[in-house]
Amino acid sequence: MNSLIDIFDLTPQEIMELINMACDIIDRPAAYAHKCDGKILATLFFEPSTRTRLSFESAMLSLGGQVLGFSEAKSSSAAKGESVADTIRTVSCYSDIIAMRHPKEGAPLVASMHSPVPIINAGDGGHNHPTQTLTDLLTIHREKGHFDGLTVGLCGDLKFGRTVHSLVAAMSRYPDVRFVLRQGEYTSIPQWIRQGEIDFGFVNEDAVEGMETHLLYEDHMLAALPQGHPLSEKSMLSLADISREPLILLDEGEHSVLLEAFRHAKLSPNLAYKVYDDYTILSMVRQGLGISVLYEKVVAGFEQGLSLRPILESPRRRVALSWISWDTMPYAARRFAEFLIKESK
Repeated sequence: MNSLIDIFDLTPQEIMELINMACDIIDRPAAYAHKCDGKILATLFFEPSTRTRLSFESAMLSLGGQVLGFSEAKSSSAAKGESVADTIRTVSCYSDIIAMRHPKEGAPLVASMHSPVPIINAGDGGHNHPTQTLTDLLTIHREKGHFDGLTVGLCGDLKFGRTVHSLVAAMSRYPDVRFVLRQGEYTSIPQWIRQGEIDFGFVNEDAVEGMETHLLYEDHMLAALPQGHPLSEKSMLSLADISREPLILLDEGEHSVLLEAFRHAKLSPNLAYKVYDDYTILSMVRQGLGISVLYEKVVAGFEQGLSLRPILESPRRRVALSWISWDTMPYAARRFAEFLIKESK
């Protein structure tokens, strides 16, 4: 059996066969309950994950197989400097197939070159995520019944989003597929709503006017420091502490929560870099290029190599759904918005 590193490792015919099998598993789960009896899946997650890792483990257990592995690099020999190749050589002796996530692009490909058992790429940096794409394709096919001639909208981190890269690659092989791509910070979304390009979107409630909103949650900001940084000795930092250090600023567009907090405190930060992508900033902080201030929900699960501290002034954003008119919103969009509002309670 071959490894699955990139969605192009599967032909459109093979993808359709997998979709048909997945639909049959959904309809007749009992018929597949022992298909993997005696087989072992190793989940090697060098980067923290909840949904992807547990979905692999749940699937294997549902098929009658067993699971072993680790959920983050620091709980493996990688923390002692063991190479990916050496880890794979060892774990392949204990398992029949390996699902691997790694923060470095190309790591699963390297693993496949040293493994006698198949490797499944469960996400490598900003590169690929083929199994998420298979899930997306299954959903699209169950909803639409086909792939030809569809218009697919993608919004968010298009440059670094591995799920986006894989899905675009997969859908580009079908005829007459059109993509609508939207990348922008929070301040772009209200403009798209006003222009009618999208029906609703996630916004910072404090940065929009003239539209209906529903508050989903508040997201506090934390100071992110390299491990061993002198400020990490403090249990809480102030904006004054942060202003004296080289700052890697999260680019939020026209309305920056952090810069507004600095202005309110009558302080001027020492700006070293201004970066759009959160996870690029985390990497830069780990490399000692400066400190940063990021949202708590962004850094959750990515604490390795960082010291995170609360901030005395507690800057935060109020994340809300926003739209022009609830009454005139298309039915499908309104149903989805209702689901998001219900799940936020």
